[in-house]
Amino acid sequence: MEHTKKPYYIDIENAQIYPAPDEAAEWQFKIYADDREIAKIADYIRENYDADMKTFQLAHVPLVENKEETQNDKYDATMEEIYRMIYDLGDSDTRTNIKEMGILRR
Repeated sequence: MEHTKKPYYIDIENAQIYPAPDEAAEWQFKIYADDREIAKIADYIRENYDADMKTFQLAHVPLVENKEETQNDKYDATMEEIYRMIYDLGDSDTRTNIKEMGILRR
């Protein structure tokens, strides 16, 4: 894997990573990452999507107590990891935006 950092554009809302800005694509954060780092963010995004889908499925099962707590915790944890990595790898605008969102517990 290559260790040269390249720019990437992250669309959190649609769980997408773009190697270049695209007029048709919405993105919220610009980062600089090597192949290993971008693969790790992609893994977190997949984990987060899986946790979100499991929470959605469990929401439709009646009469099961605390059914969503574990999946909600997993979803929250992966979202925090995604934002932490984006913050660490982000440009100054990205870091400022994430600080202003107040979502990291640092």
